[in-house]
Amino acid sequence: MDSREYYVYITTNKTKTVLYTGRTDNLMQRITEHWLNRGKPETFAGKYHCYNLLYFEHSKYVLNTIAREKEIKGWVRSKKEKLIREFNPNWDFLNSEIMEWPPSDAFHRGDFV
Repeated sequence: MDSREYYVYITTNKTKTVLYTGRTDNLMQRITEHWLNRGKPETFAGKYHCYNLLYFEHSKYVLNTIAREKEIKGWVRSKKEKLIREFNPNWDFLNSEIMEWPPSDAFHRGDFV
């Protein structure tokens, strides 16, 4: 039986002008990877420095998470903003609430393959 949890999340840049929606099975590691990629133009989140967590939800089912990510990505910005406000009214960066921030032992998952 798969006991993992899957997450859909929204990150933003320092000035909150760009939103990035993604999904993962390891939220802390994925936020770390976005932070490590900051400034790298080959990824959207890296190019726009989207590593500040604003919103997340979890599910035990990967297919639900995939569908939810696609749903949110299809929304206009105002609908995403409403979702964020309902979860996080002040648009606080939640990184330090879910993990040590900034991460002191940061690595990409692929670094050890």
